[in-house]
Amino acid sequence: MGWVRRHRFFLGVLGLGAVLRVITMLGYRPALWFPDSYTYIVTALRPRPDLVRPAGYSMFLRLLEPFHSFAFVTLVQHLLGLLVGVLVYLTARRLGAPGWAAVGASVPPLLDAYQIELEHLLVSDTLFAVLVMSAVCLGVRQTAGWRTACGIGLLLAAATLTRTVGLPMIALFAAWMLYRERGRVFTARVLMPAGVMLVAATLPILGYGAWFYATYQRVGIVGANGVFLYSKTMTFADCAVMKPPPDLAVLCDPRPPALRPPAQEYVWSQDSPLVKLPGITFTGTTDTMAGQFASLAIRSQPLDYLGSVASELVRSFTWGRPVYPDQEVYDYYEFPDRPPAPPGRYPATEGAESARRYERGPITTRIVEPYAGWMRTYQDIVRLPGTAVLVILLIPPIAAAVRRFRPESTAWVLPWTTAVVLLVMPPAVAEFDYRYVLPAVPAACLAAALVAGKPNFRNIPRNVRI
Repeated sequence: MGWVRRHRFFLGVLGLGAVLRVITMLGYRPALWFPDSYTYIVTALRPRPDLVRPAGYSMFLRLLEPFHSFAFVTLVQHLLGLLVGVLVYLTARRLGAPGWAAVGASVPPLLDAYQIELEHLLVSDTLFAVLVMSAVCLGVRQTAGWRTACGIGLLLAAATLTRTVGLPMIALFAAWMLYRERGRVFTARVLMPAGVMLVAATLPILGYGAWFYATYQRVGIVGANGVFLYSKTMTFADCAVMKPPPDLAVLCDPRPPALRPPAQEYVWSQDSPLVKLPGITFTGTTDTMAGQFASLAIRSQPLDYLGSVASELVRSFTWGRPVYPDQEVYDYYEFPDRPPAPPGRYPATEGAESARRYERGPITTRIVEPYAGWMRTYQDIVRLPGTAVLVILLIPPIAAAVRRFRPESTAWVLPWTTAVVLLVMPPAVAEFDYRYVLPAVPAACLAAALVAGKPNFRNIPRNVRI
């Protein structure tokens, strides 16, 4: 009972988060669908590397396939969402954060309506978030032996094979492991954790890359990096400035950037210069051409590229939620009041048939009142505005600057830089999307909680009573 009393406020938040997730499952049965969902399911039932997305989430779905229930999949995803909140709270307390700061840091991942809605979507982001946060929580432990380093590496490999934005995390964590040993002579023993982590992270990715090469005779873990970077540069690319050679000039858009559609349209729309080329969009030749065009655009217009990244990044920090990139995508992140229309594109239609085999029954979302209405009302009221995310991000560096002459904790550095990388990478290589912001929030909240604590993580006793 003493433990319950000490953690009663967090347990109240956790309990409320669990209740909200139960209401969501009662109101939207069995799950909510996103266009990407169907591709994931096709790969789950016919395992092979996908050209656009790594297969980590598909393997997660395949692991749950014996239950033949998308309701069970969403249940597991909601449990993972609760786990993220638990990880934030426990890690903050173990590193000396006061109770109020640890509880406050757990509130956004546990109670934000958009986090809950994302967990109910059949997409990879919830799995990705828990993998990254697990690695972060291991990374700020008092000690980092080879077992911990190996665990971090495997978690980062799994995150990368779930969403490719996890790849920079491997370099970030290696740098962190060296940073936390600052002031010590870099002997083999000191360098060992970073080396073990790199090996543990690299081997699974290389293995997946070998599978990808055996399937497509292409190096990599996806075959769309050039295509998505091309779509990014089309927000500013000016062929009059770039002067591309004739073989790349076919990818130019004569319209001025202000009159062009969102970046994603250059990947999927039939009007895209890239999509008009012969063959499928993600052939090796097409992806290479797109990458060459994008590279030329960035080299020719570096300031325009940085301005485009900054303007997309700013969308993460708006108070409201203006419609972006279009109404269709925007609506997928809202609890609906009517069942969504069946998929129209051929790949999604094929995926819907695979989904029916996975479920062994109908997959249409049933909206059950009053539960669905409660969640729609809740989503209208309880959310984390983008401006609040910016404030949370600013707290750690400002606090560190104020305390520059005090021996305060540096453990906030890892979760803070993790959150920043997760926010910056999508606008840098593709485009902003509201769902890409959410996995960064728990790490940012943990960083903010840690600057409220006093001890340095090295000096905390190993057996902290929380």
